[in-house]
Amino acid sequence: MGTEEIIETLRKKFERVSGVLDERGRRVWAAAEAEALGFGGQSLVARATGVARTTLYREQVRQASDQSALPGRRLRKVGGGRKRLTEQEPALLAALEALVEPTTRGDPENPLRWTCLSTRQLAAALNQQGHRIGRQTVATLLDQLGYSLQGNQKTKEGSSHPDRDAQFRYIHGRVEEFQRRGQPVVSVDTKKKELVGDFKNAGREWRPKGDPEPVRVYDFVDKALGKVNPYGVYDTAANVGWVSVGVDHDTAEFAVETLRRWWLKMGRLRYPAATELLVTADGGGSNGSRVRLWKVALQRLADETGLQITVCHFPPGTSKWNKIEHRMFSHISMNWRGKPLISHEVIVNLIANTTTKTGLKIEAEIDVNLYPKGLRVTDEELEKINIQKADFHGDWNYTILPSL
Repeated sequence: MGTEEIIETLRKKFERVSGVLDERGRRVWAAAEAEALGFGGQSLVARATGVARTTLYREQVRQASDQSALPGRRLRKVGGGRKRLTEQEPALLAALEALVEPTTRGDPENPLRWTCLSTRQLAAALNQQGHRIGRQTVATLLDQLGYSLQGNQKTKEGSSHPDRDAQFRYIHGRVEEFQRRGQPVVSVDTKKKELVGDFKNAGREWRPKGDPEPVRVYDFVDKALGKVNPYGVYDTAANVGWVSVGVDHDTAEFAVETLRRWWLKMGRLRYPAATELLVTADGGGSNGSRVRLWKVALQRLADETGLQITVCHFPPGTSKWNKIEHRMFSHISMNWRGKPLISHEVIVNLIANTTTKTGLKIEAEIDVNLYPKGLRVTDEELEKINIQKADFHGDWNYTILPSL
């Protein structure tokens, strides 16, 4: 049994016994479980129950010396004892998140996140801000925020650009600036192509024993159904998203059409006073920084909506750190695991019914338009784009204004 499974089992057991035991009984039960688990048991039980490791240690010492059997031990009143730090200082979690967020990284297919800052460094930084906190409490709060301590993993897609970290800081600053002014910020990307039909889909789902879903043995493309290209737009502040399920090629026109549909059906309703839009995107693919058609299509969108569209591209080799990957696409993949994508309607419904504990909501629809490949943009067409390049890496950061 893995660590997370042990913690979940302990959590369920604690929920059952905590309602019938007093405070003393809960401590005795938790300490006994920690002792039964052996090395590392205190940490696991503490994460599952919220009982401090120091409390578990003291209780184990009492049990070992048979002090727990002494009669007439006083119990605290309900609600007694020291309040949690997050109750004493409501701004503590936000302060910790602010320290971690600019350097957040992780496996985009895993909803957990991790940070390269150590708990000692984070505790020291929080103490400098006036929060009295130790490294162990920082670790507990990071776990509550969805972070985990992980080792290295081979995920780099290419060589590291010398301005990589500077670009991440630039994007983070622009995102904060737009959100502070109430202007929409979205993350865009293409999910991997999916076969449509009764093909095997990775993962498992609950079914009657001995009755697995029958699928094809070979994954040859069904000529009638083909493949689909899900292209997504994720609103980072509202935690909502839009996915267009394209049936033709994944081109820059398709990408911008998806952005247009998001704006018409979701964006302008949520941001009626918006005059600007910030788009964070990968440096390559249909929305690449060097793709001329991407900029031409964005100019048409700016003219139609009247929005000033600012684009910030992630540097080379960092596309997996795009927020849409681990905050939306990963949850879609988990929602349809083990389910054959037998039709376009099934795909749309599975995407639209993807939810998370944090309130993620997604809308989706099929895009049956044709998007031919190989369209060329001339130098004359490129010169007509009303573009303003940023002082820092204008090839990655630019704003397209509505035509005069």
